[in-house]
Amino acid sequence: MNLAEVDAFAFAAHAGQSDKIGVPYIEHVRAVAAGLAPFGDELVMAGLLHDIIEDTDWTAAQLLALGIPLRVVGAVKDVTNQPGVPYEEKIHRIIRSSDATLVKIADNAHNSHPDRAAQLPEKKRARLAAKYRAARDVLWAAADGRDIEAIISIVNPSLLAELRERTATDQPRTPS
Repeated sequence: MNLAEVDAFAFAAHAGQSDKIGVPYIEHVRAVAAGLAPFGDELVMAGLLHDIIEDTDWTAAQLLALGIPLRVVGAVKDVTNQPGVPYEEKIHRIIRSSDATLVKIADNAHNSHPDRAAQLPEKKRARLAAKYRAARDVLWAAADGRDIEAIISIVNPSLLAELRERTATDQPRTPS
């Protein structure tokens, strides 16, 4: 399948679904995919499909049978929640794959977008902000800073200051 076909497939698979703030779900997966554009069509496809196994009846085997590339299905499987696995453990599993790490960085960036968060009730907003910030600690440590910057510049530029602050504090200090 090519990129346009995968986009149409994701649109159909997520038809009728809404995200946490009531927006058609396809908007979320397309935003995640947009952040992965600098890394090529296969990662864009993974962004479009990153929640398909988790949120629809589609399986990895069915995706492969449709002609979705193995690399794409692998990244999708790697970011898919597994029953009984805590979120923190999932994040540590994700960073074993560079493709999955980039997909999850884009997903985290979109889920952390201030415009989206502002529409959530205060308690939920605070809980999710802490969860996503903790995930960024792990995800960003596992990725190249230029890749992170490329993604968040597209998906959620408000995270650039956080990235620059972390990058500045991670720099080795030269003796005086």
